This record gives sequence, C-alpha cells and structure tokens, in this order.
Amino acid sequence: MSLFDLFKGESPEAAAARVAGERRQADILASIQSGRVPSAVKARLDGARGGTLPWIATLTPAELMIARSHGIKPIASISATCWLQYGWSWTNGHAEGWEAALRRLREEAKAAGANAVLDVKMRTVPVDIESSMDFTLIGTAVRIEGLPPSPDPVIATVPALEFVKLLEADVVPTGLAVGADYEWIQDTWGMASLNWMGNIESRPLTQLWNRVRQRAHAQLMSNARPHGNGVLAHTNFSQMFEREAGENQPKQYLARYIVVATTVDARRGVPIPHGVQMVVDMRDGKTPLVGTTRHHQSYASNEEEGAI
Repeated sequence: MSLFDLFKGESPEAAAARVAGERRQADILASIQSGRVPSAVKARLDGARGGTLPWIATLTPAELMIARSHGIKPIASISATCWLQYGWSWTNGHAEGWEAALRRLREEAKAAGANAVLDVKMRTVPVDIESSMDFTLIGTAVRIEGLPPSPDPVIATVPALEFVKLLEADVVPTGLAVGADYEWIQDTWGMASLNWMGNIESRPLTQLWNRVRQRAHAQLMSNARPHGNGVLAHTNFSQMFEREAGENQPKQYLARYIVVATTVDARRGVPIPHGVQMVVDMRDGKTPLVGTTRHHQSYASNEEEGAI
C-alpha cells in the first residue's frame, strides 16, 4: 500500500470484507455465550450432513475402509475449543476447560446429525499466557447405518478401527472423562532434596505425587461412573516442578497429573472376550491400548498423532 492509497479511503471490497468479518466475529461471540454452533459452522455441517459438501475425516484410508464395511459413515471433521483463564484453582480449571470444549464438540456433532465422534485428539496451543490455557478437541463425526441422528452423540478417543473392534466384542464406547489435579508444597525444612545423603527416598515428594495421582484418578472415576462400567485410560500428562522462592526462602514443588479416559459399557454378566481388556495405563510413553502407536501428548507437542 502506498502513501497515496491511505488518503483514498477504504475500497468497497475492503469495506464489505471488514463488515462481513465483524458480523462473523459477533456471531461467534453470541454463539459461545448462548451455547449454540456458529452460523458459518452450522452451514458447513448442514452441507456435509446433506451431501451437498464433501465429507472430511481424520481417519486413515485403512480405518475408512473398515468403518464403511461396518456401516459407519464419516460426516465431517469437527473441532471445539476453549481458552480458559484460571481463577483460584488450576485443578478445577483443567476440568472446566476440557468440559467446555467437550460440550461444544458435542453440539457440533449434533448439528452434523452424528451418532458418535471418533478419533478425538486433544490439542493445546503452546502460547505462554499467564494463568490460562487453550483446550481444543478434534475428531470425526460419524453416522451409524440404521440409526437416527443422536441427541447425545458418543465422544470417543479411540480410532475407528478400535471402535469397530470394541463393538464386535459387545463393548460400547460411551463418552470421554477427565481427571486432573495440581498441588503446591513448600519444603520448609529442606526434607524434599536430600542429595547429600546418597540414595534415599524423598518422602515429601513421594507423598505429594501419591496424593495428586490418587485425587486425579478419583475424579476420573467420578466423571466416568455415569457413562458406563469401564474405562480405557492412560496418563495424558504428569509433571513435577521445583521452584526457588527467593534468597533464604524454602523451595516450592508443584505436582500436576492429568488422566483421560474413553468410558465404555460392557454387557453385565458376560465375560469379556479374549483379547479385550479394561486397562488403566500408568505410563506417559507407549501404551498397550493401541499396540506400538505412541499416544498424543497435547501438553507437550502439537505434532504427535495417536489416540487421545
């Protein structure tokens, strides 16, 4: 743009684009406040639902073939996000952030006429804004042949291939549950770091980690209980920080632990077939839930792929 262009004023095309952008932003803000799907998103989902727009899926070609052979038809790739500002509790903040994103993802799934959302992944934009965080969920809305659109679509972190395997074993994925817990401690007496004593357990840190982990699992079980009789879960994130509080001040330690589960409902009183297990995987690395595929770490990277 030249200096002369500045004095000409806004062109009709630029003015129209600006007005359209302002309307779109206002509609998005109103949609967030009312809990509805933004108009532009609803129009896209209506098109995908009715077949006037091409469907988009996060599934691999092999998963698409298996899914279609079992009467599962992809409708659209959908996503939902929430940037949450923490108040007095990081623990509650994590639960609230994922729950808000989950509610919005379910609304998009309903708008698409879906029965379920598969291959749900967690994403976090690595932007350091104090006391806040991005919570984003991405998945593929699908319709199951012979079933009407669901008023409460299933949200599942399992990929399509595992979704089909579970259904064949009479194990139905029913939803998504999250457990999270944070705790700070102050090492007033210097008992957490005893390097000068050689190989010795740091009991304050052991106790801290045990409390945080147990509370996160208790929260997970509480969230999962209304949705079924089992969970497929793994540790999505766990970390401990040491912080110097200042000169002549005791060190502080922060432990945080987040666990995510796809809740499932297995037929009561029927033995689970060979090869299907209810598993809680305590490791951050590889998991037995998906063979050798590494699970996505939303808190560490946006590039990794895999279930959850």
